[in-house]
Amino acid sequence: MDYQSCRRLVRQRLAEEPPTRIQLLAGPRQVGKTTLLLELQREAGATALYAACDGPEAALPGFWEGIWTRAEAIARAQGRVTVLLDEAHVLGDWAARLKGEWDRLRRRRVPVHVVATGSSALRLARGSRESLAGRFEKLTLTHWSPRALAAAFGLSEEEAVNTWVRRGAYPGAHGLRDDPGRWAAYVRDAIIEPAIGRDLLALGPVRRPALLRQVFGVAVTSPAQIVSLQKLQGQLQERGALETIAHYLHLLEEAFLVAALPKHGRRAARGRAAPPKLVVLNQALLAAVHPDSFPAPDRDPARFGAWIENGCLSHAWNAEQRVAYWREEPFEVDGVLDGAWGRWAIEVTTGRVTPQTLRGLGEFTRRFPEYRPLVICERGDEPAAERLGFAAISWKDFLWQGPPAKG
Repeated sequence: MDYQSCRRLVRQRLAEEPPTRIQLLAGPRQVGKTTLLLELQREAGATALYAACDGPEAALPGFWEGIWTRAEAIARAQGRVTVLLDEAHVLGDWAARLKGEWDRLRRRRVPVHVVATGSSALRLARGSRESLAGRFEKLTLTHWSPRALAAAFGLSEEEAVNTWVRRGAYPGAHGLRDDPGRWAAYVRDAIIEPAIGRDLLALGPVRRPALLRQVFGVAVTSPAQIVSLQKLQGQLQERGALETIAHYLHLLEEAFLVAALPKHGRRAARGRAAPPKLVVLNQALLAAVHPDSFPAPDRDPARFGAWIENGCLSHAWNAEQRVAYWREEPFEVDGVLDGAWGRWAIEVTTGRVTPQTLRGLGEFTRRFPEYRPLVICERGDEPAAERLGFAAISWKDFLWQGPPAKG
């Protein structure tokens, strides 16, 4: 969910009579998790206790115990306490330790709320399942949408969509968008490097960090491309087993950097065996890594089309839709969506809309009639798709509002 929705939901839950359940908030770097905790701290005033679990003080003896000693003191003095744990997953055995304190405070009937954040979905999920079963609710703060950018920075719809497509949606980088060199350095140094150099290494066994970086490099330069693991292996300077490469792709997705979309099919096993479609989950990663940044549609139409397709698929993924692709030679569909938006088969095209362009979409909906076909195209080209019998929306409107409402 986006920042505003997440903030609203957390506020609602903290307004309930404590204790309720621990709120676990996962999400990428630089999307506002710490900002949200600090905002909650200001709102709660004297009843709030904020602790940065990734700070140098967290390594000192007694850091963890001191949090809960102070929490109990605040609860006695103020009648309740809200404990805000930032980057909780960095602490060793964090879930078991949090469970112990939570259970102890509940037995003593201390009126406490706990909100814990982490940049690692995998570490938060694994720890919570193992030690916090029945004690937590998990929320995911995803990459920002164009609407969230518009609401936060006072942009028009057109400005927000164009900024989102060209520069992505990291709010901390927004003020640097008119200085490309400084902006790219910020994305690389504040987001990419910490995510790969620290967060991913904490997610799971990474025996070959150099290979992990290469996998990320190939993935981020192949937006919206179906890439077999064998082909990906061939592009790496350092050789690695296919199982290792697949594991590293999984880590990149858990860190909210790159998603490896599965192939849609009736049989899940066949889908898992098919090559993945790589989608970069924030357009800023494309712009920061590619030397030419945003492609011009007239000079580089192929790369522009891949860039827009990547944006549409990542937008759906970040909106918590299940996203796949479909290909049965000679037919292909760019995206297959399942979730709160409904069931959609989408074709993203920035060129002319022709029967040849849409034949894969027609064949897919013949085989899978439970999905509604949708053509995502340039503004002004919607009538061409509609004359061929398909619903259509411009990619700018899709990024702003999602697919059309059911009619």
